[in-house]
Amino acid sequence: SAGCRPPHQKSTPPGKSPNLRQLPARSKAAAAMAGTISRIRLENFMCHSSLDIELGQHVNFITGQNGSGKSAILTALCIAFGCRAKNTQRAATLKDFIKTGCSDAAIAVDINNQGEDAFKPDIYGNLIKLERRITKSSSSTILKDQHGRKVAHRKDDLNEIVEHFNIDVENPCVIMSQDKSREFLHSGNDKDKFKFFFKATLLQRLKELLETIRDQVHKADSDVQELEKSIKPVMRELDELREKIKNMEHIEEIAHDIDNLKKKLAWSWVYEVDQQIEEQTVKLQKLKGRAPACQERIDRNTVVIDKLKKELIEKEENLRSLVGKTREENNMKKSMENNIAEAVKREIELEAEHERGAHMLQRKNGRLNQLQAQLRDFQMQHMQSTQAEASQMEKDMQNIQQQIDHLHSNVTRLREDENEFTAELSGIVKSINDISKEIAENDRRTKQIKSDIADLQRQQSNTVTAFGGQRVLKLLESIETNHKKFESPPIGPIGAHLQLASESWSVAVDSACGGLLDAFIVTCCKDLHVLRECASKVNFNNLRIIVYDFTRPRLIIPDGSLPTTEHPTVLSVIQSENHTVLNVLVDQGHAERQVLVKDYEVGKSLAFDDRMRNIKEVYTSDGDKIFSRRAVQTFYPPTSKKGRPNRLCSSLGEKIAELKNEAEGIQRTIVEKNGQKSKLVKDQCDLEQKIADSKRKREPEEHRLEKKILELDDAKRAFAEINRYAAVDNSELEEDIKKEKNIIVESEQLLQKIKVKLAAASREVNDRREAYKTFMDSVNETGHRASANDELELIKRKLDAAEQRRRLTMKVS
Repeated sequence: SAGCRPPHQKSTPPGKSPNLRQLPARSKAAAAMAGTISRIRLENFMCHSSLDIELGQHVNFITGQNGSGKSAILTALCIAFGCRAKNTQRAATLKDFIKTGCSDAAIAVDINNQGEDAFKPDIYGNLIKLERRITKSSSSTILKDQHGRKVAHRKDDLNEIVEHFNIDVENPCVIMSQDKSREFLHSGNDKDKFKFFFKATLLQRLKELLETIRDQVHKADSDVQELEKSIKPVMRELDELREKIKNMEHIEEIAHDIDNLKKKLAWSWVYEVDQQIEEQTVKLQKLKGRAPACQERIDRNTVVIDKLKKELIEKEENLRSLVGKTREENNMKKSMENNIAEAVKREIELEAEHERGAHMLQRKNGRLNQLQAQLRDFQMQHMQSTQAEASQMEKDMQNIQQQIDHLHSNVTRLREDENEFTAELSGIVKSINDISKEIAENDRRTKQIKSDIADLQRQQSNTVTAFGGQRVLKLLESIETNHKKFESPPIGPIGAHLQLASESWSVAVDSACGGLLDAFIVTCCKDLHVLRECASKVNFNNLRIIVYDFTRPRLIIPDGSLPTTEHPTVLSVIQSENHTVLNVLVDQGHAERQVLVKDYEVGKSLAFDDRMRNIKEVYTSDGDKIFSRRAVQTFYPPTSKKGRPNRLCSSLGEKIAELKNEAEGIQRTIVEKNGQKSKLVKDQCDLEQKIADSKRKREPEEHRLEKKILELDDAKRAFAEINRYAAVDNSELEEDIKKEKNIIVESEQLLQKIKVKLAAASREVNDRREAYKTFMDSVNETGHRASANDELELIKRKLDAAEQRRRLTMKVS
């Protein structure tokens, strides 16, 4: 808020959390009232990264500097209880509340739910936890009980809680934002004040509710008329249904008569059945006299059946035993046939192996005879070698080695020259690059100086251009054109209304005030909107506008609120004929607590070591910013361009002359550096030519050297081959003959073993075939088994005939 802060109020720097001050509770044992807020938690919401505040049971005060986030807490409560983003007058959409650089934001509010006015205490308990999460694309609301369990998530559930506790965040008597309070206080129109009263006392909501009810009543009347029209066909259908009911009653009487007739018909059938029973009883008496003779025949047939069953069981047992023996004999037959097949297969394999061994033995004998013939021939030619050829090859190798040594020395010398030229060339290239970078930097600096000179010349002609360029001039023209729309003429830019007591502090004051020097001041919200429209017309979209009461007198800063140091403050070195400008610099920029020092060491001792009271920041004459927040010590270099004059500087002519001299000196340096660069480029071309010449000489020499090395290697291999053949004896052939003899002996032994195995396999095949023949002779007794099957079938037929005779006898009896 504008104006001097009371001495007891604690200020909080921007970016820091505001302080919470609670009035002492009257009774510690008193339970919290239902519907009051006990805790607020914010994450990545507006300027707060993480904030957690516990509120007392009664009145709570939140204090802090401008921009510390006090209003953000109030806005968070409005958003949590369902208020739309536009109604907060702080943003257009919910995603605008997410802190810059973050992807989402969260708001958590704990609501006391105790006492007689508690909302659904059996579901939520003594505490209702409301969580609102906002992302770039959506938002969600979750209601939890006192244990953190999720209970609901619909908007209707939140509205039900808000209506129960009568929490109307859009009512200015419940929550009054800065914009609403400023609008109310600065509004002199009775109509606007009545609108505020009409809304604050809920009369506006009541009016809207009555209009909604009136619309609903009209709609209900139309619905009743439509229903009356639609009910007439239903009444006609009802009359028709009543006629049908009468007809159905007559049909029911007829159905009752039919039931009586059916009962009479059933009793008539009973009479007929009784007569039939009497006739069957007479026949039964006659059949009882024939029962003893039939029983005798049944007994005889039963005896025959029992005898045949015994014979059938005995025959089946005999047949099962014969079947088991037959199965065993078949299995044994298959096993013997498999054994015979395996023995025959083994015999055939041994015969084939014996034949292969005989062929191999024959080949080995032929190979042995061939080696013995070669041994005799080699012994005859062994000593025929030429010593003259060897001596000639030695001379050739010595000649080639001398040529290689000469070529190697030439190649080494040329490569060393080339390396020296390359190293010198690298140094020249590095120097050229350094000079090119220096020339480019000087060109950039020259362009910057020319731009600064142009700015200073414009500033010299009109000092206002230092605080926004040509846009400020257009804006001032637009303000002059629309001056009748303003309640009071705006003041701005602020920097144009300031003078410095000393030019030495111009850079420091510019760094301390920063963008505040470009701002404009208006006296009311109406003027703010008019000035915003003027700025929009001249494309000055980021204009900072401050609303302040022009009638407020010059602020008097108490001595207890000033820094306890002898160094000057920003407020003490600036002068202005307009006391509103100075008041704004105090309220918005804290100019009374920004200390100015000459160098960094002094500023560090003030900000870090001494920790003197009432010092917000320390600025050096070069624009360095030094401050301490709790245990964090921070140093910021000046943000303005290096070498650029400050906007508050008044000696512009001297600065322009100084910049022109600097530009001329830089231009002379550029000419000198270009000369050095041209000379180095010429030296670079000469060295590149020398390197190319040396390379052209070296490459043929290297090719000849490689060729001679290959010739020397070939000569050495040929000389070694001759010596190897001269030293060779017949030991290799004798060793081969000895190996072949050993192989022949082993092959003969192996062939003898195969003959023994083959004879054993032949005997095994004969024995198995003889055993198979004997087994088959003993098994060929199929006639006895066939007769057993025939007897079994005959007994079954006799048993079936006896059973049939017994059934017939029982049926007749």
